[in-house]
Amino acid sequence: VIGVDVNQVKVDLVNDGKAPVVEERIGELIAEVVDSGALRATRDVREAIMESEISLICVGTPSEPNGSLCTTYLERVTEEIGAALAERRGSGRRHTVVFRSTMLPGTCTNLLIPILEKYVGGTAGVDFGVAVNPEFLREGTSVRDFFDPPKTVVGELDPASGDAVLALYEGLPGEVFRVPVPTAEAIKYADNAFHGLKIGFANELGAVCQALGVDSHQVMDVFLADRKLNISPAYLRPGFAFGGSCLPKDLRSLVHAAQRADVSVPILSHVLPSNSAHLERAVELVERAGKRRVGLFGLSFKPGTDDLRESPLVELAERLFGKGYDLKIHDANVSLSRLLGANREYVETRLPHLAQLLADSV
Repeated sequence: VIGVDVNQVKVDLVNDGKAPVVEERIGELIAEVVDSGALRATRDVREAIMESEISLICVGTPSEPNGSLCTTYLERVTEEIGAALAERRGSGRRHTVVFRSTMLPGTCTNLLIPILEKYVGGTAGVDFGVAVNPEFLREGTSVRDFFDPPKTVVGELDPASGDAVLALYEGLPGEVFRVPVPTAEAIKYADNAFHGLKIGFANELGAVCQALGVDSHQVMDVFLADRKLNISPAYLRPGFAFGGSCLPKDLRSLVHAAQRADVSVPILSHVLPSNSAHLERAVELVERAGKRRVGLFGLSFKPGTDDLRESPLVELAERLFGKGYDLKIHDANVSLSRLLGANREYVETRLPHLAQLLADSV
């Protein structure tokens, strides 16, 4: 293994068998592999490329002042690797370039691969391999995370590139996912965004509980014990907006209670606006289709019920009807004659023309 870094101090530390960072077990592992001759470091990218079969790119991708992703370091190292690979052409030895840096979907395909192909003078997936292999190591526990990973994700441009990456992790536990390159890029963002969301949600709920005199840790202990709905795949597939007689009402009351207690809950207070934005996207999808006759399959807030209260489909129907669309609705569970009480009052207020819109069959 040849480590490459622009910082000579780090290079010297590694070559002396010392860790350039503070991390559990890293020091002893570096000392062991350097002593065995299995690891050395250099500042020379060309030297490393000439003497290796696979490159793992782990440069930083910091935020620009406006929040966008800075790809300067990625572009620079890709250019250097491409120039070195150009010298290797014709050697008969395939080299695979693997990007581990966090980058937005499309960065590899639209930015980095063209750079490599320009400098190499060849075609990615033919003259050299390309893959994206996001890392899921946490600082402070990275060695443990490496040997016991939650998953291994390889975004492969071609099967040979994926095979080269997976050979590095042979024998390690955890499920392996071989996916398209942009999917691998997106998975890292899905993970990190959700982790941030989880922490923010727990902290906001904790602040509200404290203001209301409730033991937040006890609340979360019970919350976490639910592995069917809370800590599970439930509700975590992209789909349509939520509704019904519970979720919108309870979110509003919780946010209101927080506001009365002077507790800021920006995540919780933006859940309903986010839900409304998702419904608006559905309206825009219909408008972009350019058709005036629309069939709506389902009207209740979820399958298996006739509850129409705060159903996003009722609101969607209301908006489309208001925009002059020729709308027909079919829901096997919804019969106007069987709607009672608050359920009937709600739909008569929001969609008074329901009787003429309902269709008996598909």
